[in-house]
Amino acid sequence: MRSFPLPIALTARLSPVVVLAVAGWALSSGSSSEPQAAEKKPAETTGSRSAPSTTAVPKTYTAAPAPCDSIAEKTVKSLVPGAKAAGKEIKSTDSDLRRTCSWNALDGYEYRWLDVSFEVLQSDDAAEESYRGRLKDRSGGGEVPGLGDAGYSVVDLTTEDKQQTREGVVVARASNALVVVTYNGSDFESKKAPSTDEINKGAIKAAKEAMAALLDGTISNTHL
Repeated sequence: MRSFPLPIALTARLSPVVVLAVAGWALSSGSSSEPQAAEKKPAETTGSRSAPSTTAVPKTYTAAPAPCDSIAEKTVKSLVPGAKAAGKEIKSTDSDLRRTCSWNALDGYEYRWLDVSFEVLQSDDAAEESYRGRLKDRSGGGEVPGLGDAGYSVVDLTTEDKQQTREGVVVARASNALVVVTYNGSDFESKKAPSTDEINKGAIKAAKEAMAALLDGTISNTHL
């Protein structure tokens, strides 16, 4: 079988340095019980005002789940033929809050790449702001119903040296966490890219599994 050189863009994407630049994300939901109201005590006659409360609002998520365990083995085999099911976790500056796993493989002439990222933020509002910021420069996609508190999917086609690559990105939020999935592919023999439908459905499938993994960890990650 003849070997085909990778296009410059895909060769760069295989570089560990570029991989490290891939953002990661995540999602969740959870609840916390309200503390019982404290019994009122007679006001002291010192004339001083009580200091404002500095108690932090409990966060639903305090740590990102293991990203390489968030996608089923059969899903990895389906979306990234030839890739090792275990995936490869990318080093993070703060692995408690941001974690990313990647799978990529060249099966014959078909190339596929899948990234799954979780990101835990300080509050629901911070996660919502980050979610909206990630979508600000994207167009042509649409909302994904039932994916956490909010989910959005978009697919883009790029061409370099006559080689097409189609990439789908799904961003979702649950409470104070984000999930981000990137899925792309190329055919180095035909120089065509997989269909929009294939890439979009694949990215959404991975995002749903990643979200389920996040939600399954709600109890252990929630302050009760």
